[in-house]
Amino acid sequence: MTGSAPITQDVLTIPRKLPEGGKTNIVGLTRDKLREALIAIGTPEKQAKMRVNQIWQWVYQWGVRDFHAMTNLAKTYRAQLDEHFEIALPEIVSKQVSADGTRKYLVRIAGGHEVEVVYIPETDRGTLCISSQVGCTLTCSFCHTGTQKLVRNLTAGEIIGQVMLARDDLDEWPQPGVGTGDAGPRLLSNIVLMGMGEPLYNFDNVRDAMKIAMDGEGIALSRRRITLSTSGVVPEIAKTAEEIGCLLAVSFHATTDEVRDRLVPINKRWNIETLLDALREYPKKSNSERITFEYVMLKDVNDSDEDARRLVKLISGIPAKINLIPFNEWPGAPYQRSDWSRIESFADIIYKAGYASPIRTPRGEDIMAACGQLKSATERARKSKAQIAAETGTG
Repeated sequence: MTGSAPITQDVLTIPRKLPEGGKTNIVGLTRDKLREALIAIGTPEKQAKMRVNQIWQWVYQWGVRDFHAMTNLAKTYRAQLDEHFEIALPEIVSKQVSADGTRKYLVRIAGGHEVEVVYIPETDRGTLCISSQVGCTLTCSFCHTGTQKLVRNLTAGEIIGQVMLARDDLDEWPQPGVGTGDAGPRLLSNIVLMGMGEPLYNFDNVRDAMKIAMDGEGIALSRRRITLSTSGVVPEIAKTAEEIGCLLAVSFHATTDEVRDRLVPINKRWNIETLLDALREYPKKSNSERITFEYVMLKDVNDSDEDARRLVKLISGIPAKINLIPFNEWPGAPYQRSDWSRIESFADIIYKAGYASPIRTPRGEDIMAACGQLKSATERARKSKAQIAAETGTG
């Protein structure tokens, strides 16, 4: 994708409106857009804000999908809503549960396309890894998702819908009348935009979906519980700080432009120096504590002690932690996971330089749900190592 213009959402995102005579899905509409939609069907303007608040709470705090169940609305108004609107989520096609409790959902969206969503339970949290695109433009050579071509952007409704269907599966919606904070510890407490796609090439839809997730009258997740991962779409990083304000993770993976050009081809457009200049401003603009640098450990590619020392020097002055990710192999992968002793040596150098350097425990490998392994089943045509190496220059 190097040298090409950013993929814009109005080119690749399907329209929200269903075919003539169909209903409009309200899932994914911002408060302002929902207000406009309600006024368009005859809701008096003076009542519209109140109606938005009522419907919002039913849909996003209590998970209700039937307008007729919204008992603080008049029956005639409920019927009017049902005539014009629907509350529809993507469809779970299949669910796999790993031996470690990780759940992977194959989810079908409009047009019959499929994406993967992963829920990772931990002792102190439950993290949902969601997708922002069908496929990906970036062709990162170590990533299974990157071997699938971009099909289209997801709508805001399809993005927040992944969160809602996971809450369905976890049976985590509070009963109507019960506040979000009164329902006990959350099973789904964190969101990471680390699934299929580059979130910053679908900025508007990602922003709208995350504003819904953070809205205090609904799902009500703190912005510090949401992490957006980017490969380095530099022009959108400042916008992310200003318009979303969530935590930021960067798929870094290399300490020289030569190696990063090969692993993360977007680097040919915005190189390491340009990316780091943008990242230095992010914590101040977003009031975030620190940036997470994601670094996949590839044997004999980026895992030397020299790489570790160079990484420390590069990120000097940036509040940061470095997540070291043992490479999760997939069929046809052109790389191998670094030896454990090599990963520990790398981590020790970073730790002694004063940075947190956790080694991520691979989760869900037995169901191909680990980092870098996601790829929708309908697009899962296998390639040989030789084919992938030829395409990515890793041979």
